[in-house]
Amino acid sequence: MPANRLIAKEEVATYASVLFDAANDRGGLDAVLDVRTQMEAVMAATRSDMDLARALSDPDATDEQRYEVAKGTFAACEPELGEVLAVMAQRSDMAFLPRVFEAYSGLMAEKLDTIVLDVTTVVPLDDELRRIIQEKTKADLGRNVVLHEHIDKSILGGIIMSTGEKRIDASIISQLNHARNVLKETSDGGEC
Repeated sequence: MPANRLIAKEEVATYASVLFDAANDRGGLDAVLDVRTQMEAVMAATRSDMDLARALSDPDATDEQRYEVAKGTFAACEPELGEVLAVMAQRSDMAFLPRVFEAYSGLMAEKLDTIVLDVTTVVPLDDELRRIIQEKTKADLGRNVVLHEHIDKSILGGIIMSTGEKRIDASIISQLNHARNVLKETSDGGEC
């Protein structure tokens, strides 16, 4: 079994490296970021669409059929991503995609000295707040920062920031949930 884990780790590293090098050669940081964004969308699609997930890993289909399904499904993706996804489907390796994404992000940090900071707020960030977040994150992590902004009204207010490795949740909903948990656990023996 350890040999299988080692082989899987090597396959993940190979997929990530081939994908990163092709995107970087094609268009530098902008292309690398585009591929990263598209990988996130593909992961979301394969999590939410069980028919798609089954078609990409169908053990009853031939390798060539899985390749063609992936090639057709991801035709709108950047060419290097479409090809890597098709090869992963052909080899029944689609389950590795989240790990390939992590390895790809690691290569981006290592080779381009850049990380993506996911920022979730209720309203769009203004330019000044965007600048402050980038500068503070760069100072803290020592890397260039690209913001990937999300709007989510369910957090009620505040901000959630994550890099994959670290997460800061200063949302109102998080603070309310924390207060609720404290109140549930606190008992002073008095009546209320």
